[in-house]
Amino acid sequence: MAALGELLDDLRAERGQVVVLDSGRSIAEVARSIDVHEMTLGKWVKKAKQARTAADTDKPLAVDEREELERLRAENATLRMERDFAKKVATWFAKDQP
Repeated sequence: MAALGELLDDLRAERGQVVVLDSGRSIAEVARSIDVHEMTLGKWVKKAKQARTAADTDKPLAVDEREELERLRAENATLRMERDFAKKVATWFAKDQP
């Protein structure tokens, strides 16, 4: 079974890649928000871009499909950030309860 630290690193890597690639936010901004060094996130994003490029060459999408995919990825990234923020707020309020 993987150690908790490894699982957290995997989660940060996946979340950071998605946010950078789908929302258009800078690597530096996302790295600060998920508490990861910029160089580390940059390497993760580079690997994810290469994987996406390899996957994209298999079956090209139509223009309208590509636009919808980009819109949905951006929306998904936004929803994930909102969810994570709500979790943090809930945790913060729960700590203040007697």
